[in-house]
Amino acid sequence: MHKAATLTLTVLLTAVSSAHAETASSFWRYDHGLVQTSLFTEHFRSDSDYDEQQNLIGIELHNPQRWFAGTAWFKNSFDQPTWYFYAGREIPLWQLSHDVNVRAKLTAGLLRGYDGDKRDNIPLNHLGIAPAILPTIGLSWKRLEGDLIVFGTAGMMFTGGISF
Repeated sequence: MHKAATLTLTVLLTAVSSAHAETASSFWRYDHGLVQTSLFTEHFRSDSDYDEQQNLIGIELHNPQRWFAGTAWFKNSFDQPTWYFYAGREIPLWQLSHDVNVRAKLTAGLLRGYDGDKRDNIPLNHLGIAPAILPTIGLSWKRLEGDLIVFGTAGMMFTGGISF
C-alpha cells in the first residue's frame, strides 16, 4: 500500500478507535453543522490550465467532541466537477474573545473527479478515486467561520461558512 493511502487509513482508524473509547451515544450526538463555500483560491505555481474559481459548496456535521464528517462539491483546478468525502477533527488553538476562536482542522477522505488527461495530476488516482488529507487553520465568530485550506503543494483556498 502506498504511503499516502496508509496515512489516510491510519488517520481514519485512529478517529474510529478514539471514538470507540468514548461512549457511542455521545460520539454520534449532533452538536452543529457547517455550510461553507469557497471565497478565494490561489495556486502556488501559475499555469494557464488552472481554474481559480472552485465554486465549492460543502457541509459538515459536528459532534460535541469536535469530530466531524463532511462532503464538498467543487470545480477542481482543471474545471472538472469533483467530490470530497471526509472525516476530521477540529483542534482548538486560541480563544481571542468570548465569541472569537482560532482553530485547526485536519480532514482525511476520498477525492473523486480528476478524470481524463488530468487523472494523474493527483497522487494515487489509479481508479479515479484518490485519498486526500487536508489541513486547515480557521477562525470562528459566533455563527460565522472562515478557513485557510492548503491542498498539498498545489495551492490554497479560503472558505467562509455559517454554522447551524
